[in-house]
Amino acid sequence: MEMNVLPGKPYPLGATVYPHGVNFSLFSKNSYEVELLLFDDPDDARPSRVIRLDPKTNRTFYYWHCFVTGLEPGQLYGYRVYGPFDPARGHFFDGQKVLVDPYALSVVLGKNYEREAACRPGDNCGHAPKCAVVDPKAYDWEGDEPLRHDYRTSVIYELHVGGFTRHRNANVSPGKRGTYAGLVEKIPYLKELGITAVELMPVQQFDEQDAPPGLSNYWGYSPMAFFAPHGGYSSKGGAAGPMDEFRDMVKALHRSGIEVIIDVVYNHTAESGIDGPTLSFRGLENTYYYIYDIEHRRYENFSGCGNTVNTNHSIVRRMITESLKHWVKHMHVDGFRFDLASVMARGERGEPLERPPILWSIESDPVLAGTKIIAEAWDAAGLYQVGSFIGERFAEWNGQFRDDVRRFVKGDTGEVYRLMNRLMGSPDIYPQPERETNRSINFVTCHDGFTMNDLVSYNTKHNEANLEDNKDGNDFNFSWNCGVEGPTDDPFVEELRLRQIKNFFTILFISQGTPMILMGDEVRRTQHGNNNAYCQDNEISWFDWDLVAKNRELLGFVKGLIRFSRSHSVFNMEHIPRQPSRDRSVDIRWHGVRLNKPDMSEYSHSIACELVSFQEPEHVFFMINAFWEPLAFELPKPLSGHAWHRVVDTSLAAGQDYCPPGKAPRLTSRRYLVKDRSVAVLVSRRVKPG
Repeated sequence: MEMNVLPGKPYPLGATVYPHGVNFSLFSKNSYEVELLLFDDPDDARPSRVIRLDPKTNRTFYYWHCFVTGLEPGQLYGYRVYGPFDPARGHFFDGQKVLVDPYALSVVLGKNYEREAACRPGDNCGHAPKCAVVDPKAYDWEGDEPLRHDYRTSVIYELHVGGFTRHRNANVSPGKRGTYAGLVEKIPYLKELGITAVELMPVQQFDEQDAPPGLSNYWGYSPMAFFAPHGGYSSKGGAAGPMDEFRDMVKALHRSGIEVIIDVVYNHTAESGIDGPTLSFRGLENTYYYIYDIEHRRYENFSGCGNTVNTNHSIVRRMITESLKHWVKHMHVDGFRFDLASVMARGERGEPLERPPILWSIESDPVLAGTKIIAEAWDAAGLYQVGSFIGERFAEWNGQFRDDVRRFVKGDTGEVYRLMNRLMGSPDIYPQPERETNRSINFVTCHDGFTMNDLVSYNTKHNEANLEDNKDGNDFNFSWNCGVEGPTDDPFVEELRLRQIKNFFTILFISQGTPMILMGDEVRRTQHGNNNAYCQDNEISWFDWDLVAKNRELLGFVKGLIRFSRSHSVFNMEHIPRQPSRDRSVDIRWHGVRLNKPDMSEYSHSIACELVSFQEPEHVFFMINAFWEPLAFELPKPLSGHAWHRVVDTSLAAGQDYCPPGKAPRLTSRRYLVKDRSVAVLVSRRVKPG
């Protein structure tokens, strides 16, 4: 078909495929000229065609647009946008830079892509990322629908798509290591583990070159395009390859009953600070897309990454909500974890807002109504909103759970009362009676910080490999090396470390709230003390599949815990009973080593709890001893005709540390000795006559 340029329409934004061509639309208020560039190859040093958009016929209000007949999906494109370069007014237009369409559904980085070329003066055409035209409707979902698991029954597994299968012994098909397709081949492992959702670290197209020299951005918290799946995780070629392979992965996970939650980064972009590259937003309309301090000629940095997206500007708010809806409608994701979500609670000058428009838009949008929306309810500038994040739907990463559980298991003083609150869904943080308990996302470890193995193996961070003189990463980890810093052959230290890991897992799964575990913790994945491995795309960060066999006993323990906790309603209460309450479904009774006498003193290191369900025949008693000596706990009376059976004792050897309730050994004593630094869980089961 012959290629003709028609006026086009200002909507929809982005590149939209029609039967006879493609409509392009771009927002830029203060520019005076826009060129649409068409390319044949991602490494082309010059476009095959330049289409100048006429301000009279190709502009409506602040939207530049055209319709090009004869174009088809797969066409590569970009923009040059001309306007004032005037930092005193916040303008950074640069007509020599090729810019990414903010609404691009696919971004292609050729072999000559160079981040620095977008920082230097001059033309970067041959080194720039290129957008690709994609028809999002051209895919057969085969009846796939979102799963919509209840938080109450969910177990989240935080996973890095690339790192999950890049290890040399990942045992995936050739060419699929580190890809969406590679993850598909490992679904049986995830299914057997018992998790119900994967929370994927950033999969929106990001800049891998945004890292110290010689390293790469592994985590992906450097977004370049909010609508496009990251091409580096795709084994498929072509413009639609990453999108289709991502959707194949989602479809396969759904068939196995596993939800897909993606970690989205709307708080900053890869363009970084004042000396960063001009890749897209900076060259389109800087002061609309970013919070920019004109007086001091600097970007506000509430994200800690050089810039802050102006999320509550109307243009940006629309882009974010449209991006989220795209991932739901065309990519079938089940939910979102919002990185540094408190940035989105800031106004256009960075001030905290009581009712942030963007967050209410997300909360109330009908397309997003069935999704999980999870906030990391803080930012890098001190705005901490755990327990006070806006709205009625947002769940929250409970950072206080992480810190308090770490401190208690480590043996710190003054932690018993705080641990009791964490075990019961943190009612001190979430006092609203109507709030669902399971919107507290409980975790001990996540991508940011030590792995579980390193939490019990290192007292301090060891981030020298990041080339920042070990100055990066958090200094407050509440970790304990159990007597030796790093790897050791000492059997006593190793036994203690394993016990502490089992203690962490047990507390996580007997606590009210939705549990989340970090990729590889179930087999003792280590980062060798690096607690900020954002730039380590290597075996420091990857899932080491050799550990599955090496630590199969711990893996079996975690699998058992997941099955046990998810099958007992007393660990999955929708609302925590408020004492006194006539209509409560579960009775919660606190004890110490003596019944009905919980020790909450400053130097106490133990607590016991009894959970009795009035709706299900469930009676559970657990004892936590973080003291360095054994403690004998009095046992409450079991239900009539029942006896106590030991399901968990983290001090015991593999095969005895967890026993399914139906095979758990019966106890006859009225006391139970909990070894030092150990956790035990008992269930009351009916005794067969005779």
